[in-house]
Amino acid sequence: MLDSQTIQIIKSTVPVLEVHGKTITTVFYQKLFQHHPELLNIFNHANQRQGKQPAALAGAVYAAAANIDRLENILPVVKQIGEKHRALNILPEHYPIVGETLLAAIKEVLGEAATPEIIDAWAKAYQVIAEVFISVEEDMYNTAESTPGGWRGFRNFIVDRKVKESSVITSFYLKPEDGQAISQYKPGQYITLRVKPEGEQYYHIRHYTLSTAPGQPYYKISVKREDLAENKPAGIVSTWLHNHAEVGTVLELTAPAGTFTLDQENEKPLVLISGGVGLTPMISMLESVLSSQPQRPVTYIHAAIDGSYHAMKEHVEQLASDHKQLNSYVVYECPQEGEACHKQGYIDLSFLRDKVDPQSDCYFCGPQPFMSAVYKDLKALGLSDEQIHYEFFGPAGSLEA
Repeated sequence: MLDSQTIQIIKSTVPVLEVHGKTITTVFYQKLFQHHPELLNIFNHANQRQGKQPAALAGAVYAAAANIDRLENILPVVKQIGEKHRALNILPEHYPIVGETLLAAIKEVLGEAATPEIIDAWAKAYQVIAEVFISVEEDMYNTAESTPGGWRGFRNFIVDRKVKESSVITSFYLKPEDGQAISQYKPGQYITLRVKPEGEQYYHIRHYTLSTAPGQPYYKISVKREDLAENKPAGIVSTWLHNHAEVGTVLELTAPAGTFTLDQENEKPLVLISGGVGLTPMISMLESVLSSQPQRPVTYIHAAIDGSYHAMKEHVEQLASDHKQLNSYVVYECPQEGEACHKQGYIDLSFLRDKVDPQSDCYFCGPQPFMSAVYKDLKALGLSDEQIHYEFFGPAGSLEA
């Protein structure tokens, strides 16, 4: 427990973190990788370059400081981060390294304002926060390991099938190399894959959502090839998977994780909305609800550039044909000549007003600008935050304007 003086000092630094938080966390990562380059085997290099990870960490530090006297308030955030830490195989011995580096970054950015009293208070606070994370994550490791078919750390899987789904998305069916059972998962969860492409100094780790309903003897991921684009580097792992992973290739996986999951106890009408490769959790949820809740009304809306980018189109059409509870709609930004879709352009408020029951529970996923627009429109329709569920690919951000 922290004493009242320490709590008061930490809370007094909240306005400073609000202003300098991202600068502090940017310096933190620079120092971390300078002094501990081995940790580049864990962190997503692309998220570092694009500034996503420092921004996400700044938000987490800010939230912890603001709630230092009632950490139970941020337990959902702790669990969400803990899921990713468990999937990345973050261990207790990493926390002292992070703490030491964070304090050094605070000193460097704040200069003389970082008095010995402030640094001492933050050292005490970090220890308490770290103990919460370590405890939560150890429970997650134990659960992952004790689940039937589960395991701790990385396990070898073999590419059993490779299926091209669209011009940019390919699915990989993964079976365990040891031939033993695999743990089940909740619709919407992801597995974490570690590869070391030829010529790369460090391992690269990526989360990939499982793109089919649970219950199969394999894991299926559907990966978009992230090519080189203006102001955006090519995706090292996605391009490696597309170009080099073939049937028989061995990949390292950690057990399924993630908090963005379908509530299958809820009987409200369900709306699933996806943009591009954001369809991966939606397909898993869609298949699951059609099987487990055959009376629950489901609306699925998918947006893509055009038909060549639209993965699993025929599969969803077949599901809609087989299940009267499902209404499926397609929106193409720029349909090619002769391509049928329900709307040309973008998903907008008028389209959603016509398709979405305001009493629905809604799940959506896709690029951040897409999700921001969908979120805004759903709020305009009168849906509450309790009815709206979404997930970012990568570090958490904000959909608020």
